[in-house]
Amino acid sequence: MHTAATPTVYLIDASIYIFRAWFSVPDSMRGEDGSPVNAVYGFCRFLTEFLERSKAHYVGVAFDESLTQSFRNEIYPAYKMNRELPPQELSAQFKLCRRVAEAAGLHCVGHDRYEADDLIATLALSVREQGFRNAVVSGDKDLTQLLRGSDFWWDFARNQQLDASKVIDKFGVPPESIQDYLGLCGDAVDNIPGVPGVGAKTAAALLQAFGDMDALYENLDDIAGLPIRGAKTLRSKLVEHEEQARLSKLLATLAYDAPIDKQADVLRRRAAELNSLQEISHIIGGRGEGLFQRLVESSHATVAADRPKS
Repeated sequence: MHTAATPTVYLIDASIYIFRAWFSVPDSMRGEDGSPVNAVYGFCRFLTEFLERSKAHYVGVAFDESLTQSFRNEIYPAYKMNRELPPQELSAQFKLCRRVAEAAGLHCVGHDRYEADDLIATLALSVREQGFRNAVVSGDKDLTQLLRGSDFWWDFARNQQLDASKVIDKFGVPPESIQDYLGLCGDAVDNIPGVPGVGAKTAAALLQAFGDMDALYENLDDIAGLPIRGAKTLRSKLVEHEEQARLSKLLATLAYDAPIDKQADVLRRRAAELNSLQEISHIIGGRGEGLFQRLVESSHATVAADRPKS
């Protein structure tokens, strides 16, 4: 149960907001060397508005160091291979976006084998055990599987929030069943196959009846009697594609053991680095000065509020 005394850790899925900035801010915005800086500027705007609105004291920003390889590709080479790689003009801006976040006083994490989602999962589990609740800031609904208790998922750009009860309303299953749900119906965005012929509604209905994938496969003979469209043919589909279903669930399950610092203290917001922000402003052609000043002001207010009262 969340109370006013329970601190909140905000865990940001950076790539989502960098990509959104790339598509929403014209690429005619150029830096001092003539390269596009639209994603950097848009990401700065997102960070500024997020920090001012949330007044967050504990923040982790997770970045994908590789958009083509993770431990999941070792398990299933086709994982996410349906996605087009970002153009060079965008790839070059990712590191600068991380520099902005670090200069704003935020703790950033990345790893070459673990996706940003796994880094967020690792932090979420650890800080919960340290007495915090989690706010997962992302547009990726797969991350709703992390929610427990008073945690919430927040797509800041669309101003949409989901807690555990709203996850059930939206998907028909609780957060802890999302990986089973995706294992059955798949996820076209990430190239997770699921079971052919099993859609989202059917997957939810099966999990409502049996709880999880293991119980489902232990009770296959009971499926035909369920009030589900096409129930009589489901058993054969599930039997034929059991290995694929279990693989899909594995791919959809977040890792909680990424080798990163998991202590909540590293997530406490620091004072913004004015010199670094000014340097970045120069790199992006003098743009963002107003945003950077707001980042400095919000960090000073946060740090001052954290100081012990004499």
